[in-house]
Amino acid sequence: MTRSIREFLRRDLVVSNLEAKSAEDVFKKMSPILFEAGFVENSFFNGLVDRENKFPTGLLLGKYNVAIPHTDAVHVKKPAIAIATLKDPVEFNCMDGNGSVAVNIVFTMALNEPHSQIVMLQQLMFLIQNESILENMLQAKNSDKVYDIVSSFNYNCE
Repeated sequence: MTRSIREFLRRDLVVSNLEAKSAEDVFKKMSPILFEAGFVENSFFNGLVDRENKFPTGLLLGKYNVAIPHTDAVHVKKPAIAIATLKDPVEFNCMDGNGSVAVNIVFTMALNEPHSQIVMLQQLMFLIQNESILENMLQAKNSDKVYDIVSSFNYNCE
């Protein structure tokens, strides 16, 4: 059974207008949110940093760029996706290994099954290809609005 990204979204895991100076700073601010909600181990932050250094997750999309950091399942108790829209863009290394990219939105994936990671990445890719959705997320006045935009998106990408 294919799972929907909606199963991994929660209002309390969405932060709008996050102030951060670097990718690591984003991880430092998002990891405790996932930890305190019981989704990840205390090692999640270090796992994100290690994996991002080896396998960068910044995606150059055009007007709005995203990063989809994640780490190994050993750092995850139960699956979730945390979302942060950034007050100011933050530099992430490009996924394709070609320099860096100024990222506006970060989707932090905490997944504990390899298959679900592939499904979630496919659905996220479908979402982030829609520039108007990204723009609406960045213009949203608060976290609830960001959550509503992402959770109401039609993820039927077949």
